[in-house]
Amino acid sequence: MPQVRITDLPAPNQTVRFAPTLGQGFLVTVDTEEEFDWNQPLSRTGHTLQTLDRLRRFQALCEAAGVAPVYLVDYPVATAPEAIAVLRPAIAAGKAEIGIQLHPWVNPPHDEAVNERNSFAGNLPPPLERAKFEQLLTVIEQNFGTRPLIYRAGRYGVGPATAELLADHGIAIDSSVRARFDYSTSGGPNFRDHPVTPWWIDRPRGLFELPLTTVYWGLLRQLGPWLYPGLWRVPKLRGLLAKLGLLERIPLTPEGTSLDEAIRAIDIAIDEGLPVLVLSFHSPSLAPGFTPYVRSEAELEAFYAWWRGVLAYLARRQIRPLTVRGLADAVTLA
Repeated sequence: MPQVRITDLPAPNQTVRFAPTLGQGFLVTVDTEEEFDWNQPLSRTGHTLQTLDRLRRFQALCEAAGVAPVYLVDYPVATAPEAIAVLRPAIAAGKAEIGIQLHPWVNPPHDEAVNERNSFAGNLPPPLERAKFEQLLTVIEQNFGTRPLIYRAGRYGVGPATAELLADHGIAIDSSVRARFDYSTSGGPNFRDHPVTPWWIDRPRGLFELPLTTVYWGLLRQLGPWLYPGLWRVPKLRGLLAKLGLLERIPLTPEGTSLDEAIRAIDIAIDEGLPVLVLSFHSPSLAPGFTPYVRSEAELEAFYAWWRGVLAYLARRQIRPLTVRGLADAVTLA
């Protein structure tokens, strides 16, 4: 049997179907991780965990909106008492869910060199990728009291052995594919041509892909999959096309996407019948100074205003919040 690869483009018959009662909905995912300088080479040490207490405010925002966010935790977070204190009660109450995020450079066993190529877990030798994953899964189960059903590779770095690894451990959903983005120049995967709709990775073993949501907007959006990647050498032209309302790539994240852009992206996703809108951000953005997207208290308040605006708009469009467990249960095999 040929090896199943998450990076392979799916065939039309691999599209995941959900029970009609699911309707259209959305999932809020948080890449819950340590803080480090994004402009410096990666290191096993030197990171901090100062933003973990800031998860309380975001969790309160979600609870007020009836949303159960999915915290995709990596090893430093999964072993941090602060994270356990904040997240475990919310998970036990059904007000949040836990998932797995693998940052290989800070996840034991530390048997590889720390460099950019190895920061994509899928580039590691399969036994080492598996060993890191299993150590992370073990501490998540021990510290958060539940077995996760969803995985996201840090830096979206899935590889040829990732699908088998996930299926072997009962993971139902991979959410590592950032559709319409290409990380190959850094040694990572290329998702430029991948769809934004969920698809089966391994149907017999119940594993499917739930890509992060990115849409093309503008008068030329139907040409987006062909035209936008061809402009990578001329980013100013990409900006001009967006300014003229001709073509813009919009990911559903508060990190670099305005509220107006997000609302336009939501409208496109709804009109195209996308069954699940996947929103995401990195937890260090919950405090000023740790990511390029939130550098001041004013930008932090704008970040929260984005979430209030997006959640209100989703409610107005009758797009309801979903859970990982609900998605897994709503899958139909027909």
